[in-house]
Amino acid sequence: MSTLREPAAELLAWYDRHGRELPWRVGPAARAAGQRPDPYRVWLSEVMLQQTTVAAVRDHFHRFTTLWPTVEALAAADDARVMGEWAGLGYYARARNLLKCARVVAEEHGGRFPGTLDALRKLPGIGPYTAAAIAAIAFDRAETVVDGNVERVMARLFDIRTPLPAAKPELTARAAELTPQARPGCYAQAVMDLGATICTPRRPACGICPWRDGCLGRLAGSAPDLPAKTPKKAKPVRHGIAYLARRVDGAWLLERRPEKGLLGGMLGWPGSDWVEEAPQPAPPIRAEWRDAGAEVRHTFTHFHLRLALRTALVPMDRAPARGIFLPQEEFRPSDLPTVMRKAFDLARGG
Repeated sequence: MSTLREPAAELLAWYDRHGRELPWRVGPAARAAGQRPDPYRVWLSEVMLQQTTVAAVRDHFHRFTTLWPTVEALAAADDARVMGEWAGLGYYARARNLLKCARVVAEEHGGRFPGTLDALRKLPGIGPYTAAAIAAIAFDRAETVVDGNVERVMARLFDIRTPLPAAKPELTARAAELTPQARPGCYAQAVMDLGATICTPRRPACGICPWRDGCLGRLAGSAPDLPAKTPKKAKPVRHGIAYLARRVDGAWLLERRPEKGLLGGMLGWPGSDWVEEAPQPAPPIRAEWRDAGAEVRHTFTHFHLRLALRTALVPMDRAPARGIFLPQEEFRPSDLPTVMRKAFDLARGG
C-alpha cells in the first residue's frame, strides 16, 4: 500500500461523495452539520443486518421504528408482537436477544446505550462485531469494525491468501492498522460501503475504487479470487411432518415453540421431530389427516429441511393433545416464521 499515503483520508473522501443513503444512517453531511446518530437505531439496524441483506432489512426497520421509536418502547412491547414483526428476517434468537437487550438498557441504563466497547459487550446479544459497530458509528470511537465486507476488502487490499476462517485474526489486525482516530464512525461505514458497492464478491469494480492504486490483490491479479475460503461440508438433510389443522369455525391449531432452539418462542404448526431418517408421525389432534401432496423445502444454517404436510378439518368439540386454536380473526400468516409460512401457503394452495 505504499502508493496510498493516507488510506483513511482517501476512503473518507470517497465516502463523502458516494456513501449509501440508509434509513438508519446519519450521512457525512448531516454529521458535519452536528447531527449525531441515535444509538438505538444503530443497534437495531446492526442486529437486523446480521446474516441478512440491506434490501431485506429496510421495510422491517421502518416498521420497527414506527411501532417502537425508542428503546423504552421496544422494551415494553409484547413478546409475541415483536416476534411476529421479526418474521422474515430469520435467525429468531436475535429477536429474543433484541428484547432482552432493550429491557436491560431501559431498566439498568435509563434508556441510554453505554458508549464503550466493554460496556456494550455486556449487553444481551451483543458480540464483538456489533459492539464495535455501535461504539464506532453511534459514539465515534476508534474501534475496529470487521464484517464480511471488510474481510473481503482487507484480503484483497493486502493480498492475504490464507483461507477464511483461519485468516480472520490477520484481516482484523490489518483493519485495525487502517482505522483512524478522526471520524472513525464514518470510516467504519465507508469500508463496509466499499465492500458492498465496489469491492463486491464477484466482478469487483477496481477501476473506480479509491484504493485501487495500492491494492496488492489487484496488482497481483488475485483480487477476484479473494478472500479464499475453506470448503464447507455438505449440509445434512433432515425430514419432518407439519400438521395443519383447521377447526370448522376457521380457527387454526398452532403451538409456540420452546424458547431455546430453532425458531424459539415463535408460533408454528405442530409437528414431528426433525430427523435425518424417516420421521415418526406425531399428530397433535385426532383427525382424518390428509396428505397435502406437497413438501416444504427450507435451509437453515446447518441443515436442509424437508417437511411433509398433513391437513385436517376438525369439529368444534375436538380438543388437541398440544397447541391451541387461534381464532381466524387473530391469525396472521405474516406472523409465522418463513418455514411455517411456506407450509401454510403450500397447504392452502393444495
